Amino acid sequence: MKFSKGRFRGGFSLPFELQIAARYLMVRQRGMFISVISAISALGVVLGVAILLVALAIMTGFQGELRARILGALSHLTVYSNSMDGFEDYDGIADRVAGTPEVAAATPVLYLNALATGRRDALARLKGVDPVREREVSEFAARMTAGDFADLDGASQDQPPPVVLGEELALALGVTVGDSIRLLVPGGALTPFGALPRSRRFEVVGLFRLGLYDYDSSWALIPLSDAQRLTGRGDEASHVEARVHDMFRVREVEAGVREALGPGYGALNWIDMNTTLFSAFWLEKVATGIFVGLIIGVAALNIVAGQIVTVTEKTRDIAILRSMGATRRSVMALFMAQGAVIGIVGAALGAGLGVAAIQLLDGRIRIPEDVYQITAVPFTLLPADLALVSVLAPIVCFAATIYPARRAASLVVTEALRTR
Repeated sequence: MKFSKGRFRGGFSLPFELQIAARYLMVRQRGMFISVISAISALGVVLGVAILLVALAIMTGFQGELRARILGALSHLTVYSNSMDGFEDYDGIADRVAGTPEVAAATPVLYLNALATGRRDALARLKGVDPVREREVSEFAARMTAGDFADLDGASQDQPPPVVLGEELALALGVTVGDSIRLLVPGGALTPFGALPRSRRFEVVGLFRLGLYDYDSSWALIPLSDAQRLTGRGDEASHVEARVHDMFRVREVEAGVREALGPGYGALNWIDMNTTLFSAFWLEKVATGIFVGLIIGVAALNIVAGQIVTVTEKTRDIAILRSMGATRRSVMALFMAQGAVIGIVGAALGAGLGVAAIQLLDGRIRIPEDVYQITAVPFTLLPADLALVSVLAPIVCFAATIYPARRAASLVVTEALRTR
C-alpha cells in the first residue's frame, strides 16, 4: 500500500508526512489549538532568537557609534617623520599625501599639551590646525554647538588669537563663547629659576561636541601658526593627517602613501591605532553571541524532549503506519518536519520580535557618558546578523529532531503493536 498526497481546496497537495506532522503539532482537544509541548518549544526558539538579535545589535551599535565618534576627532591616516623632528615642508607633504589615489584630503597639524586657565584651571590637549583643510579631514566643523569653526581663520592683530574648545572643557574652565583663556605650554626660556612656560591669551570663538567625553573634556583647537609660536620651534608641523574615501581600505591606501613619500616617513591608520579597542569589541560580540545563543540550544533540548514524548505516546500510530506501508524514511521525515516547522515559525516570530524591540529601544536607554563615552545605548542590527540567526535557528531545531526521529523509525512493528 502506498500513501498518497493530501489534496487541498486550492489544488495543491502535501506529502502525508507533513499532514500527520501537522496533526501532531496542532490539537483541538479541550479548547486548545496548539499542543503545550509545541508551544513551549516554539516559545523557547522565539525568545532565543529575539534576545540574540538584541544582544548582537547592542554590541554592533556600541562598536559603530564609538568608531564614528573616534573618527570624528582622529584622521583615517596619520603621517609622521621617522626623525621625530616634525615637518618643515608640511604643505608640500600634505599636497603629496592628498595626491595619492583614494585619499580625499590631507592637512598639517601640530599637537601639544597645555595648561588652560579661565575662571578655573584644566589640562588641555592642543591641536594646531589649518582651519580650511581641517574641515575636510575631521568632523570638528560639523560638530560645533556654539560659534563658527571658520572664526579660527579670522585672527587679527588687535585681538587675541581664536580657540575652539570642547564643551566639557569649557564647562570645566567656566568659560563660553566670547570669553578669553590663557594657555601655558612647557618648554619656555631658561631662567635662574628654571624653564618658564610660554603662555598666551586666546579668545573662545566656538564650542564643539563630538560625543566622546575624553575629547570633549580635554581638546582645544587653535590656528597652526599660533601653535607654532607657543612651541617656539619655528615653522613646522608634527603630523600630516589624511582622510580616505573608503576607511575600510585604509591599509591599502597607507601602502600607497608610504610609496609616494619614500623613506624617512611613517604612517599609522585608524585601524592599527585602535586595534585593542575594536578587537575587544569583536571578542565581546562573539562571546555574547555564543552565550546568548545557548538559549536557542535550550529550546532545541525542549524540542528533543517533546519529540521523545511524542514518539512514546504515538508508538501504536507509528506501528500502524509502518504496517500500512510507510517506510523508515517516511517516519523519520514525519518527526523531523515537526522540528523544522517549530524552528521556522519560532525563528520568524523571534526575528520580528527582536527587530521590533531594537527599534523601540534604540537610543532610549541612558548611560553615564564619562564611563561609556556615549550618552545612550545604540542598537544597530546588521542584515548579515539577522540572516545568520534566522537561518541557524531553524537548522539547530531541525538537527535536534534527528535522534527522536531515528528512534521512531527504528521501532519494531510487532513489538510496538504488542505493547499497546
